[in-house]
Amino acid sequence: MNKKKILVLGANGKTGSRVIDRLQKISEVEVRMGSRNAAQPFDWENAETWFPVLQDIDSVYITFQPDLAVPAAVAIIRKFASLATSLGVQKMVLLSGRGEKEAQVCEEIIKNTAKNWTIVRASWFNQNFSESFFLEPILAGFVALPRAEALEPFTDANDIADVVVECLLNEKHNNQTYELTGPKLLTFPEAVAEIAKATDKEIHFQALSLEKYVQMLKEYQVPEDHIWLINYLFEHVLDGRNSHITNDIEKILGRKPTDFSTYAKETAKSGIWNVINA
Repeated sequence: MNKKKILVLGANGKTGSRVIDRLQKISEVEVRMGSRNAAQPFDWENAETWFPVLQDIDSVYITFQPDLAVPAAVAIIRKFASLATSLGVQKMVLLSGRGEKEAQVCEEIIKNTAKNWTIVRASWFNQNFSESFFLEPILAGFVALPRAEALEPFTDANDIADVVVECLLNEKHNNQTYELTGPKLLTFPEAVAEIAKATDKEIHFQALSLEKYVQMLKEYQVPEDHIWLINYLFEHVLDGRNSHITNDIEKILGRKPTDFSTYAKETAKSGIWNVINA
């Protein structure tokens, strides 16, 4: 029996790495990693790297860096989707941003180009606090963010990966759009308080205006493209449009999504929040 060949883009990312881990345990699947440091490198900014990576691939999991909302994404996704389809890719599963109108332009490109597709929308990941830009403030014991009042259904990257694998392997998810959320709404101060409780550490939260937050990022010499994206997310996506939960994870996986407090307790056990900055 021929193995199903699946390309996972963003192989080192929060969801991509987890999708690879799950697919590698399935004997009927052959996984190809898509990243700049893979054996066969893949780079979104260098279209010449796309063709070799797409050879003989049946399905692709697409995660775009830094985000589908950035202005350059539309042209790149259009070019990639067209090439992938012309090379015989039968299915594309796209990780998209929940509540991001700009990302939905990219979704439509995939829908209109791919032979089969599934759109998986998610917003803020639990793992942003342990594997991304909120980790350093958590370690420092001081988190300063805008939109302190915004309610967000933080979603676990493990749940997203489980859904993506199911969508890649099961044809019943073809031509479906799913919105993934955690089981409850939390503000950022409440999420930080959950981590403080799980780690038995004192972590202060300070609410900032978006303008002061952006200025702080500039002072820390955060790259301009990252500042643009963070500003976009806080200004446009955390305006209440995502302040509701869905049952798509339960519908697809037959189980409840991971609660943030469960994530905090399990992550605390890993020791990632125990590092002490000098």
